[in-house]
Amino acid sequence: MKFLKSLLWVVIVALAVGVAARNWRDVTISLWGDLQADIKIPLLLLIAFFLGWLPAWLAYRARYWRLQRKPATAAPPRPLDEPRHEAAL
Repeated sequence: MKFLKSLLWVVIVALAVGVAARNWRDVTISLWGDLQADIKIPLLLLIAFFLGWLPAWLAYRARYWRLQRKPATAAPPRPLDEPRHEAAL
């Protein structure tokens, strides 16, 4: 199963490299005022991907960190009450 997972990632990376190589062209983006920047299309897509991915990843890491801290700061469990026996009627 691990081999298939690795093979899938190799295929995905090969397709991404192929698409990037065929679209390696400059695009001009207008920043602010009269400032413009020339950037390659695959790099622009990679930057946009990471800008979208970063907030979700930070939220995930914050939640994971908070869940890891809870057991250390939680109060110890209370002892259970003695078992109750029903009185005979």
